[in-house]
Amino acid sequence: MYKKTAILLAISAIQALAGDNTFALDTLSVTATKIETPTKDISQSVAVVDQKTIEDKNVLNVQEALEGIPGVNAESSTNSPNPRLIIRGAGLKARYGVREIMVMKDGVPLTDPDSFTRFDFIDMQDVSSLEVQKGPGSINAVNATGGVIQLITKSVFEEDKNRIKIGIGDDGQRNLNLKVRGAIDKNDFASVTFSTRKIDNDWRDNNEFDSTQVSLKHGHLFDNDASLETELSYTESNMQIPTSMTASEFALFKKTGEQHNTSAQFQNGARDSKIFALNTKYEKEVGNITYKPRFYLNTWDHFHPVTGMINDSTDNSVYGTDLELNHKHDLFGNKASLVAGVTAKTDITKDARKYQYADLTIIGGKIVKTLSDKEGTLAETEDSTTTLYGVYAMETFSPTNGLTLDISSRVDKLNFDINGNQISEYSYGAKRYIAGQGLYSIDKSYTLFSAKFGTVYKLTDTTNMYVTIATANQAPTTSELGDNPVLDMSTSNNYEIGLKTRTQNVTYDLAVYQNDVTDEIIQVLDAAGNTEYDNAGKTKKRGLEFNTVYKVTNNLDLGGSYAYSDFKFVKFEEKVGFGGTAHWDNRSGKYLPYIPKHQYSLFAAYNMDNGFKSRITTRSWGSYYMDNANTQKYEGYQFVTDVMVGYERDVHSLQLNVRNITDKYYAMEAQKDVNAVESYKAAAPRSYMVSYNYKF
Repeated sequence: MYKKTAILLAISAIQALAGDNTFALDTLSVTATKIETPTKDISQSVAVVDQKTIEDKNVLNVQEALEGIPGVNAESSTNSPNPRLIIRGAGLKARYGVREIMVMKDGVPLTDPDSFTRFDFIDMQDVSSLEVQKGPGSINAVNATGGVIQLITKSVFEEDKNRIKIGIGDDGQRNLNLKVRGAIDKNDFASVTFSTRKIDNDWRDNNEFDSTQVSLKHGHLFDNDASLETELSYTESNMQIPTSMTASEFALFKKTGEQHNTSAQFQNGARDSKIFALNTKYEKEVGNITYKPRFYLNTWDHFHPVTGMINDSTDNSVYGTDLELNHKHDLFGNKASLVAGVTAKTDITKDARKYQYADLTIIGGKIVKTLSDKEGTLAETEDSTTTLYGVYAMETFSPTNGLTLDISSRVDKLNFDINGNQISEYSYGAKRYIAGQGLYSIDKSYTLFSAKFGTVYKLTDTTNMYVTIATANQAPTTSELGDNPVLDMSTSNNYEIGLKTRTQNVTYDLAVYQNDVTDEIIQVLDAAGNTEYDNAGKTKKRGLEFNTVYKVTNNLDLGGSYAYSDFKFVKFEEKVGFGGTAHWDNRSGKYLPYIPKHQYSLFAAYNMDNGFKSRITTRSWGSYYMDNANTQKYEGYQFVTDVMVGYERDVHSLQLNVRNITDKYYAMEAQKDVNAVESYKAAAPRSYMVSYNYKF
């Protein structure tokens, strides 16, 4: 009784700051429950980035939308869709791309069955909102313990003005976006979206990016009130990936803001992709049941020079379906809902190839530097098929007034079938190409289980309290099994409690959680410089997240977020040295690298009645350890600030966005291997873009 009284007093004190306890309309989420639900009524931490925020920040890359969400670490070193994305520590192991996090667009998975996600075929200028559901246990999260990111585009059925948007900026930045939507007849609707972007990034070597994206949507309304919506899209993306820096080179970057002539061996990293994607979704309501089957496929190829090898894969296909139904019914005298479905997905790669670099500087039998990304001798061929199928269900009901329960579970079967021939490989220790292992075959299956029990209790008309317990498995990826075929799947158990308040003037979310992970798959830099993957015995991740928005007036919003992250190895031994000197060092009790203990952001948005608008956002990362042994910390960064000023009148809009306005020079990532060799990836210095938007 005393605890509940104390909670209510604290809530009343916060609400009193607003001067008005009137209930405010809450943002709706479609991610956590697959049914539109106010975020206050969801028994888990969910963040929503709305369309106005996306437009005001001129979001062109996913990480720009995710910045400032507590518990989410989103950074890019390339000013392109190549983020380092981590949610509550999940995704930390990724060498490139995004792992352990499910990414969806309009309910269609963009994540492959082995949990790898490519962001280069997402057109953020077609996205109207973005949702982040943190932690394991979601019925959407197939083989993903970190959470779910849902990208929501405007439905072709939704009336909207056509528009053309043009942007120019420094470093050769250019952007063009065109969207046209209209009715073909009373039952058919269509839209076309076209985007092209380019940036030179002259402050850094090998850092250019360009993309062209086209999307065609068609929607048909049947006479029986059913609907069918289909999207066909094509993306061509060319992205150079710059090298990391040594400690001395990073010190020079901090003085000059430029990165040239680095000493890295492999200078010519890139990822050039061509992607066709098709998805279609049908929706029909029959009585109290709504049927929502979805079918999707994409084919892609990429040219991907990385450390040691050039990946060239031209025959890749992903096919999948999600057969979902929603059943509305009564339970315990109150309204309830059941969401259930079946998922099947396969990822087929044929004749993927790896090549040695052809143009090299070699001294003393060792590779010193690459001179181009020209392909040399064939080093490896591989065929792989990854299949996943599963079932899921979630029941939401209220046993009494003011109390809502969520009970969900899903089971998936994941199988890897990999066959290849490794003719040669790159030796990090010898710094040259050596003979490979020859023919190899991996056939491995995992049964993945996830479940969640959540409860939401209405403390007041404006504040809910929630408690959730969730568990999920995470299987290794195809590339990780190639490095270590005996990897086990990890198990994540999450315990969370939180408060959510929605008043006329104040909105806030508070979450406290503990996530215990056994057999967590982590990335290890060994003494020879190799990136290896291993199962840590156990990790414990404890954290607190807070996010708030205060509407000072109808024109002025102030907000901020804070995340405290205490992530440690409970049981883990790391291999140090190689050959006859190899041994194991105990890392138990050490902090996980890269994750700052403190992370916070602030923003102010001012919208005048005459059409002028402005926004200022600043974010800070505290210090973090650079290695598993916790021998050195990187200082992080403080108050990296972005500014927007703009003017809207009728169908015209003019806007200036400046990122990192104070031109801070810092690292978006700092690492240290077991040989005490430091490496740094530079964050972007100041950049700006002027955009003009015309609606017609």
